[in-house]
Formats: sequence, structure tokens, C-alpha cells
Amino acid sequence: MARLPTAPAAAGSLITGFALARVTGKRPLGAVPLAVGGGWCTRQWWRRGGAPLAVALLGVYAAGFLGSHRMAKRIGARPSVLAVAAASGAASWVLADRRH
Repeated sequence: MARLPTAPAAAGSLITGFALARVTGKRPLGAVPLAVGGGWCTRQWWRRGGAPLAVALLGVYAAGFLGSHRMAKRIGARPSVLAVAAASGAASWVLADRRH
């Protein structure tokens, strides 16, 4: 079975979490896609490169989530989420998906 790339899941779960929180008006609901997407990606990263890769990419994912809140004050919520989703997706692609 071919391995599914993690880049779309990493980027997509950040965007989906934001959208769900925005549409429902309930910020805790936005955590559901983040937890599911982040958990699945972390599991795949671990399988592909062990603990160092999983920790590094989970760090990028978490830093993106946290950083988007600070960045949103300067550039707006949507551009901020798109920027960190792109960064997380790119890191996932380069470090975990490209060679598989």
C-alpha cells in the first residue's frame, strides 16, 4: 500500500480547525481537527523517521498553531493561518513525504 503524504493533512488540519472554530463560534471545536490531524501526522512521521523526525515536525505544527495567533494581530487571521499551514505542509513534505 502506498504511503499517504502527511503534508496535506498537516496543512489541512490547521485550516480546518480554524474554519470550524470560525463557523461555529466555538473555539474548542477547532481543536478537534488539530488533534486528529496532528495525531495522525505524528504517527506517520514516527514511522518514517523515528522520534527525532516526529518531534521536529510536531514542533513545527504546534509552533505554527501558537504562532498564528500572534501573527494574526499583525496580518489578520486568515492570512496567518494560511501562512502557518503552508509552512507546516512544506516542512512535512521536505522532511517526511518527499523521499517516500
